[in-house]
Amino acid sequence: MGELKALKARYEPWKALAADIEDLEVLQELAGEAKDESQGGEIEDTLRVLTARYEKQTIYELMGGEVDKNNCFLTIHSGAGGTEACDWSQMLYRMYLRWAERRGFKVQELDRLEAEGGIKSATCRIDGDYAYGYLKGESGVHRLVRISPFDANARRHTSFASVYLFPVIDDSIEVDIRPEDLRVDTYRSGGAGGQHVNKTDSAVRFTHLPTGIVVACQSERSQTMNRAIGMSILKSRLYEYYRQEKEKEKEKFAQEKKDISWGNQIRSYVFQPYTMVKDYRTKTEMGNIQAVMDGDIDPFIEEYLRFAWKNAQV
Repeated sequence: MGELKALKARYEPWKALAADIEDLEVLQELAGEAKDESQGGEIEDTLRVLTARYEKQTIYELMGGEVDKNNCFLTIHSGAGGTEACDWSQMLYRMYLRWAERRGFKVQELDRLEAEGGIKSATCRIDGDYAYGYLKGESGVHRLVRISPFDANARRHTSFASVYLFPVIDDSIEVDIRPEDLRVDTYRSGGAGGQHVNKTDSAVRFTHLPTGIVVACQSERSQTMNRAIGMSILKSRLYEYYRQEKEKEKEKFAQEKKDISWGNQIRSYVFQPYTMVKDYRTKTEMGNIQAVMDGDIDPFIEEYLRFAWKNAQV
């Protein structure tokens, strides 16, 4: 039933669009036969609406991967730049939360490591149709250039943060995790959450020894719940790792092994001396940086999907 619902959600909008296009063609033919120019404005307005619907539906066709329709985990780490980078990580985190909010997606924070000026790292789960498909292209290093609010001399600083996206894996996809390959550590949660959270070893950290992948969860009061969530994150991370390994593209997946610094960025956000957000893969640019930081990142997401689809056809 779930598959049927997904197919209907993909098919019916195309069917409705085709019917509306036929209606518009009939209207245009009738207006032409009657030489009624008064219909021109309505026809143009309708055409713009149909074009926008077409563009939106086309994006779904670019997300045909095995797990593109799944929910996802998003992790952000601060990189080179100290306090500046921690503040930048927090700004990026807010940007993605605002994007998810715009789409009506549900967000659950799973892990957060506070630092001076912002966050050292944070992980959340984003639930919504095609959440992973939309956000998978956001993985990489993001660079910020601005006049530092932490610099008394008001000098310009460059900061870096890394973003990683992993699909939430359901029971239909098997990922083998051997108990002997895991190291499990428990510790007390930090930050807000109440006395119980901070006074018991409820937080859990998994280390997958063969790959070196580390995941942590401290969002729940119960260690059992944190173990379940942490294992789900680890399963997703390993799925992505092994998928990339099969495709012999380890260098793309191993972004965690790259320096989160100059030369590795996929996108730059410049606040001074001018305002510009530029994606280096698709060459997409936006001047309204405040809108971008408020979650208006669909132009970058959609252009990346087109870019990736074209490259896959080569």
